Amino acid sequence: MAVEKSSIRIGAHVPTSGGMATRSIEYALTIKAEAIQVFASSPRTWATSTPNPAMDEAFKIKTAEHDIKPYVHASFLINLGSPTQSTYENSLAATTYSLKRGYEIGAHGVVVHTGSAVDESHVPQAWKQIHEGVMPILNNLKDEDPWLLLEPTAGQGQSLVKKLDDLIKYFDALEWHPKVGVCLDTCHVFAAGHDIKKPGGMTETIDLLVKLVGVERIKLIHVNDSMDICGNLKDRHQNIGKGEIGTKPFNELVSHPAILNAPLILETPGAEPEHGSEVALLKKMRSKNEK
Repeated sequence: MAVEKSSIRIGAHVPTSGGMATRSIEYALTIKAEAIQVFASSPRTWATSTPNPAMDEAFKIKTAEHDIKPYVHASFLINLGSPTQSTYENSLAATTYSLKRGYEIGAHGVVVHTGSAVDESHVPQAWKQIHEGVMPILNNLKDEDPWLLLEPTAGQGQSLVKKLDDLIKYFDALEWHPKVGVCLDTCHVFAAGHDIKKPGGMTETIDLLVKLVGVERIKLIHVNDSMDICGNLKDRHQNIGKGEIGTKPFNELVSHPAILNAPLILETPGAEPEHGSEVALLKKMRSKNEK
């Protein structure tokens, strides 16, 4: 199913259990996804999966055949700003591994959470170690490799990116490397205190992101409603229109020209029935805005 170049792609995070080239693709086709996100390995352990070159090639062929744009979400354990040396080292290794796997399956970007300094006193060192550890990884990337996509978290604790303005510090630490982009999560940004629920709030937030990093670095959007109110610092996703954000802000989102090249990926509760309905809802919004 081809997508017009002027259209925002819409899809979801899909399961890999049962095989990326089989189960992931079947799921994507069932919900009529135009873009998908997968885990390269278990997101809750440091263990990595042994690549299967034949499966990787089949996945690439099928995503190309069905015009589906794939992305990878790296391990949830990654915290590049951690004061614990073993966590920091494991985070660098996991980031490197995820970018390698992203290339092997033809992913356009690899999503990594921006992380936390854990303790306020560690903040200066956190920025220093991010620079020292991540820059060599970035400098080894080639044009055909996926982008490293920074995903701001919900602003809790000593988050390095509490509000979108803090992305400037992250990009400074990474010298505004040309392979670094942003993955914006609507639940996270709402939890962190950006009121995307109010009329014009979503537009205002995307405008701010454009001002901070430039439209060319906005590469992916995680579209999630929130179980909690704005500024509550809680990362609890809800289905579109069933949470505190509501449906209207997502209409604003799909109409914003800055995200034309940033696919919308659902990370909401449920399986094929729920995600299929949400993909259809977002496509309906897209159609109205394209008229």
